[in-house]
Amino acid sequence: MGRTRRSGRTTRRPGGGVVTIDLESEGCTDQPSKHRTCWKHIQALMLARRTRISKQQAEEIESFKLTSPCFLQTIPCRERSKKRFKRNNAVSKLKKELDSVSFNCYMENMWKSFSEDKKMSFTYLDSLWFTMYTEASTGAKVLEWIKRKHIFSKKYVLVPIVRWCHWSLLIFCHFGESLLSENNSPCMLLLDSLEMANPKRLEPDIRKFVWDIYESEGRPEHKHMISQIPLLVPKVPQQRNGVECGSYVLYFINLFMQDAPENFRMEGYPYFMKCQLVQS
Repeated sequence: MGRTRRSGRTTRRPGGGVVTIDLESEGCTDQPSKHRTCWKHIQALMLARRTRISKQQAEEIESFKLTSPCFLQTIPCRERSKKRFKRNNAVSKLKKELDSVSFNCYMENMWKSFSEDKKMSFTYLDSLWFTMYTEASTGAKVLEWIKRKHIFSKKYVLVPIVRWCHWSLLIFCHFGESLLSENNSPCMLLLDSLEMANPKRLEPDIRKFVWDIYESEGRPEHKHMISQIPLLVPKVPQQRNGVECGSYVLYFINLFMQDAPENFRMEGYPYFMKCQLVQS
């Protein structure tokens, strides 16, 4: 029996039926519609696990709606094969660990939940930009993209980092202020839910990244002064297994945006996270 081909992934179900999932539909939308879901998220999960699904599971996916801050939900499917394979936009190699596409979907929805007044003080970079910056072929492009973010007009810049299959969060504080300022001196926070991974190993790449941002923006600050911007690694809640790091980064972002002070002070940090540290 003939069937019409359409763009997407086609899977067979027991009994010979076919379920076709359109992976080119609009993704990451909060507009209610039974035909539009977060297909980027679904596509990332299916590619990561090479999953064949039943008709019932397809119906469950159809009704699935992405909400924030529900960071730990997954779509029901069998375990992926242990066979190693390459895939585009892939960051995670571990089951249940967020890949870059899923992360960005969650981040976009969480961003929409904050007030316009709150967002005036913040901006964030795409989760792959830092990794792309470290590659010679794409580093210059990333610096051009960052220019459009106007980070020197923001109090805080959120920089998700994924390196060596591990997520962490870098935050630029008061980069628009003078490096000699006594009240709002620029600094950086590096939040890592896996302290044993040695977050400081990122420092050389972070320092180069920051210098190139200042230089590409034509800032007047001297390179020596930029190299003295403090990089702080505060104590933060730690993940309980090897796959939660991406979810913890989303948690840190949500927490920091809610409780970040008008003017960040290095003394007594991370005071914006003390309640959570006590609870953990």
